[in-house]
Amino acid sequence: MKFGAIGIDHRHIFGMAANMMAEGAEFAGWWTDGDPEPLDGFVKRFPDVPRVADVQALLDDPEIALILISCIPRDRAGWAVRAMEAGKDVMTDKPGCTTLAQLAEIRAVQARTGQIWSIDFSERFEVPCVTKAAELVAAGAIGKVVQTVGLGPHRLNRPSRPDWFFDRHAYGGILTDIASHQIDQFLFFTGSTGAEITLASVGNFANPDDPGLQDFGEIALRSDSGHGYIRVDWYTPDALPNWGDGRLTILGTEGFIELRKYVDVGGREGTDHLVLVNGSRCENIDASDAGLPYFARLMADIRDRTETAMPQAHAFTVMELALKAQEMAEGRA
Repeated sequence: MKFGAIGIDHRHIFGMAANMMAEGAEFAGWWTDGDPEPLDGFVKRFPDVPRVADVQALLDDPEIALILISCIPRDRAGWAVRAMEAGKDVMTDKPGCTTLAQLAEIRAVQARTGQIWSIDFSERFEVPCVTKAAELVAAGAIGKVVQTVGLGPHRLNRPSRPDWFFDRHAYGGILTDIASHQIDQFLFFTGSTGAEITLASVGNFANPDDPGLQDFGEIALRSDSGHGYIRVDWYTPDALPNWGDGRLTILGTEGFIELRKYVDVGGREGTDHLVLVNGSRCENIDASDAGLPYFARLMADIRDRTETAMPQAHAFTVMELALKAQEMAEGRA
């Protein structure tokens, strides 16, 4: 299977493309507007993949089945629509869109064309310990899941950030952007197909000279299947050895799982640390070899027209909740 890429404005394109190639897909070509900051790193990682001068060449290529999109968030919906109308399936970086109007257009075009619109929620799909947690939950290791607590701290890395990073309308707001990861995980682990937003707030507490930046956000969710709390921020301290101490706690009626995805401060080295506690087990599990099934499943879905990687309705629901939470937090709901 061949794929192309449109927009490399965010470094998430590195993982999106590399993981597709790891499953045997061929990276046929890419186009981006101008020279975004990730360009040098992208070319070093994919030196043999040609940059095309005209994006239409990718959309017109009958051998390209999938388009990856990681341009500026406000532009992702437009490119996804254009790709689907050209007969391509889409894997977009999060957020998949930045307004409810964009989401409505994506829904309409996806329904009309039958193409796949999938979002690579990297904090689930590119983290092996989440794969292991999903296996344990499915096996009943903690009983019925009743709550998730998702924490998404990030490092600001100010010198490397482009102007659009500080533009609320360009990135969509902190809940639309970062918190979409945690909404995805809440819906997935609680088995929810929808939810009520009971709390949503945003703030800028550490960066007053950047009024377009939201550096803190939180959401509380409630569904027929469970509850969720989400906190995201741009406050990762300099001494932490990575970009953020991302964590997920999954509470069940018979136990709990805690994921320390990227670092275990003061504890074990490496990544993908899973803590499991139930009636018979209290242990730390190295889940770094649990695999990343999303990418192979997406390839199978493209071939078989199935929904094993992510149900289409799930992608829509995640973004709808993120966008509505953003509106509520900003007093626009």
